[in-house]
Amino acid sequence: GRDFDFEKALSIAQKARQASRTIEEPEEISMGSGIAANLLGSSPLLADDKVQQYVNHVGRWVSLHTERPDLPWKFGILASTDVNAFATPGGTIFITRGLLQKLNNESELAGVLAHEMVHVLRKHHLAALQKGARLGIASDLLGEALKDKNSPVLEKAIRAGTEVYARGLDKGDEFEADRMGIVIATRAGYDPFGLPAVLQMLEASNAQ
Repeated sequence: GRDFDFEKALSIAQKARQASRTIEEPEEISMGSGIAANLLGSSPLLADDKVQQYVNHVGRWVSLHTERPDLPWKFGILASTDVNAFATPGGTIFITRGLLQKLNNESELAGVLAHEMVHVLRKHHLAALQKGARLGIASDLLGEALKDKNSPVLEKAIRAGTEVYARGLDKGDEFEADRMGIVIATRAGYDPFGLPAVLQMLEASNAQ
């Protein structure tokens, strides 16, 4: 039989280990900032300071009831009329004007923000990115490379991270965000039916 290629096996094992390595918080935050900037490039923030402050106020209050209250949580309303919300690693959360206009009360807003917070708390986008290790980014994506703000590796990670938004997360991640989002919003003192009401509304409008 062929000789066992020890070097090759070692390099595969190292790549696999790096692909599953935990991304540290500073890396998570700098990647998330880059992804947030990309998302803002395609849709600017709504020019309404009062509404932006209100959503930040609700979001910050809800974030205090999560297990990562010290993340640099930031909340923004995108001017887009699409009905959507996004979270980037490290705690930046966007909700579109289109979705905001469909909400009936603060409990529904808190539910949506809590759902997005769970994606950050559980690192769903980072996991999706690492699953994409097949793209060849995970092996060089991690470690020192991400700490350098101008690193081409960081740029590559941000690009790949932004693509995750175009594809969407898997159903399991979304169910987990729904389940935990209800718990977090309730802990913050909101009506637990806020998020389910939004989900029903979205389902009904998608069915039309």
